[in-house]
Amino acid sequence: MTDTRRVQLVDAFTTEPMAGNPAGVVAEADDLADDQMEAIASELGASETAFVRASEGADYRLRYFTPEREVDLCGHATVAAFASLADRDEVDDGEYTVETNVGTLDVAVEPDGTVWFTQSPPEIREVDVDIEEVADALGLDTAALSEVGEDLPIARASTGLPFLVVPVGYFEQLSAIDPDQAAIEKLCKLNGAEGLYAFTFDTLEGEATLHGRSFAPLAGIPEDPVTGTASGAVGAYLRYQGALDTEDPLIFEQGHFLDRPGRVLVDTREGEEGATAPRVGGRAVTTLDGDLTTPESDEDDIIEA
Repeated sequence: MTDTRRVQLVDAFTTEPMAGNPAGVVAEADDLADDQMEAIASELGASETAFVRASEGADYRLRYFTPEREVDLCGHATVAAFASLADRDEVDDGEYTVETNVGTLDVAVEPDGTVWFTQSPPEIREVDVDIEEVADALGLDTAALSEVGEDLPIARASTGLPFLVVPVGYFEQLSAIDPDQAAIEKLCKLNGAEGLYAFTFDTLEGEATLHGRSFAPLAGIPEDPVTGTASGAVGAYLRYQGALDTEDPLIFEQGHFLDRPGRVLVDTREGEEGATAPRVGGRAVTTLDGDLTTPESDEDDIIEA
């Protein structure tokens, strides 16, 4: 008997269809094997697809697959998954726990549909990189990085997934980035990062904190439209550097250079005992809802010598 599965494409960090960052969502994934989830993610073609499963220790278990491999955490797919569950009336406004590969996270759904998820406590360290090498990888002049780098050094920041954080002086320089994907991949590997996030404090909207661009060739994503996990890491990095004089929530713009504008809310306030575990939030809208025929799994095949 052919197995069909309800799948959705949900645009996260936006209220407009065909904007923000699309994520696949499979809300009933308990019986799917790894190779089936990989195949579904590849077929949907979104940068990540979230698979909602039962958990023994939390309200839900989320697993995330790119078209090429599993990743431990994905912010926009988390927002998309809970927006989907809310649309299905499977979750109400309130707080939930989610088991992921990086641990159990707290998720909150607000009455207006905003989904917040709490990331892991930040890990931030400066990295010893050649600024000319980073500039070359982004197709920029060294001055685009060196002038702002006097106050904000390039660093590795993680709140669940590590990113190489690269401050850029001006919006026109950020817009001029011409990424060398192989060079960015090399930089990420050398510094133990999943991707590179470049940003400037020059913004399109007056209320926005910064404008960012994210590149993750290691995950098969040349440029990610709007990146929740990186936003939390960068927010924590900026608080750590004492570079912010604005109150939470911060507003990060992203995706405009891919014609998929979105905005990420970032809350970096201190929690218990002064520990910071950033919260990332946003809205989402479903743009595709249908059934997909699920391939049979090869994982149960028995090979006899």
